[in-house]
Amino acid sequence: MDYHYEQNSEVEALDSIYYGDMKILETEPFHKFCIPIMSEGYEGTGEGLACQLTFTYTSKYPDELPLVEIENEENFDGVDKNQLLEHLIDQGKQNLGMVMVFTLVSAGQEWLNEKWDSIKKEKEERVLAKIRADEEAEQKRFEGTRVTVESFLAWRKQFEMDMGIPAKREREGKDKNKLTGKELFLRDTTLNESDLKFLDDGDAVKVDESLFQDMDDLELSDDDEDDEDYVPGQSCSESD
Repeated sequence: MDYHYEQNSEVEALDSIYYGDMKILETEPFHKFCIPIMSEGYEGTGEGLACQLTFTYTSKYPDELPLVEIENEENFDGVDKNQLLEHLIDQGKQNLGMVMVFTLVSAGQEWLNEKWDSIKKEKEERVLAKIRADEEAEQKRFEGTRVTVESFLAWRKQFEMDMGIPAKREREGKDKNKLTGKELFLRDTTLNESDLKFLDDGDAVKVDESLFQDMDDLELSDDDEDDEDYVPGQSCSESD
């Protein structure tokens, strides 16, 4: 195989394909050139992955792998460029005996696309996870804490203390001791029923008859005597 011819022919073809992007760095003793690659959407936005692949032929290329370097990485934070290099070497081994730079460049671009898609997906998942966490936290804030008898009693005790209810009750108790009889009567309805109980227990009320034994000694007025001469049913004319 005429390695020199194969190498020159590939360089001419690559320069035609990547015209304006490919840069020839050296021609002797072997060609050395670089080609930029980037993920979709990077150009014009700067969002995505980009780097430069630098190839150097060997004396027996394409029966040997070219030397490959990864330079000028952009947005490679968290991205291991050695993984990309290993991927390119594996692809080169599968194409030994054939000019392979175009294949390696295409494989590199595809790797960047897949890696960037994975990065975007991870970012979206983190955003969604944060949104869900915020929603759950907000929901828990509205739900509050489950109430038990013990927690309610503790809350009520603290609430009454905060509102000064115990002190208010103590003042009311002291004020109640100072109420007049009328105020007590109006406030305590049980006093309204005290006299009624005596009326209900009428059989228990006894009359002392000795109080009426001296009724004959009482002096009655003339009016009273006239009342004694009155005969029920007799008219005034009859009495005359």
